[in-house]
Amino acid sequence: MSDATRKMAAETPLLALHKRAGATVATWFGCALPDTFGDWQAEYRAARENVALIDKNYRMYLRFTGPDRVRYLNAILTNNIKDLTAGDGVVSLFLNPQGRIQAEIETYATTDSLFCVSYAMVREMLVPALDKFIIMDDVTLTDETDTFGTVALEGPNAAEIAKKLTSINLSDLKDLSFQETAVAGISCAMTKRSPGGVAGAEFLSTREDLPRLWKVLREAVESAGGAPTGYKALNALRLEQGIPWFGYDFGDKQIPHEAGLQDSHISYTKGCYTGQEIVERVRSRGHVNRVRVLAKFDSAEAPPAGTALMADGKEAGHVTRASFSPALQTAIGMAYVRREKSGPASELSFSSGTVTVITSPLSDS
Repeated sequence: MSDATRKMAAETPLLALHKRAGATVATWFGCALPDTFGDWQAEYRAARENVALIDKNYRMYLRFTGPDRVRYLNAILTNNIKDLTAGDGVVSLFLNPQGRIQAEIETYATTDSLFCVSYAMVREMLVPALDKFIIMDDVTLTDETDTFGTVALEGPNAAEIAKKLTSINLSDLKDLSFQETAVAGISCAMTKRSPGGVAGAEFLSTREDLPRLWKVLREAVESAGGAPTGYKALNALRLEQGIPWFGYDFGDKQIPHEAGLQDSHISYTKGCYTGQEIVERVRSRGHVNRVRVLAKFDSAEAPPAGTALMADGKEAGHVTRASFSPALQTAIGMAYVRREKSGPASELSFSSGTVTVITSPLSDS
């Protein structure tokens, strides 16, 4: 993470509940969150093969109201906001004028507002940064971070449990679309998310209702053979799925094309936004000098973030995050490397061994 995000760790509002359940806590996304509930590889298996219950209370929530809200956000964020209809969501980036990534932001449209979700670790930077763009616009920004919280179901059986609890079929929803619903009488908004291509559900509720919601979901998950899952397991799984995390694998030192986000986070037809000139310049050039890759290490021990990667006697990149992979029985991770060393099967070295660039983290190639 950058210096801007290295603040004193906040903590999930469910922290006391987790500790009573025997969870070990660590700092993830600048927040004290469950690292493991006892057996991280069992939690990994639950997430990969069944269903995992996840505490996602590292987030911040901003609501934009007023008649100019769509035009305002569309001129700031990288993706297309103006075509959202109520119930739709989209993921974007907030860039500085030099095109570097300041935040990853999801924007959801309601009938009378735009609801933005980002990371609490950039709250001190992001709120004033967005507020300063409100000049002549009829827009009101309200920070609702302390009002809401999020928990999630992920894994192959997540959709089935979500349907039992809400009667909503996730297969009927687009990714990042949401519906207002209730779980055991607890009002919440359920959003479809599909990490690794597997449909899951996120539940946004008031912080007051969050402990009760967690308990209801935990009972449903454990009855199905799943488990609450900490971030040690989630980190391993998302690396196997090739999913980059903001603050770990991309942030204020990268531009979107370096981070591999140019197809998922950017609209090239929406019009101007902050940082667009740099994005278009890179797009016209056709390449960047370094890129994010998946990497497989030759040992089970995961190297620390920042570990230098070498090629031909020169530094060619660095590790962003790594973990032991239960699926591959070796360490895997993400890294930034020079473009000429980013092809599949490219080999680099580091202080403890060798590393190979891979196209699929679950393949042996």
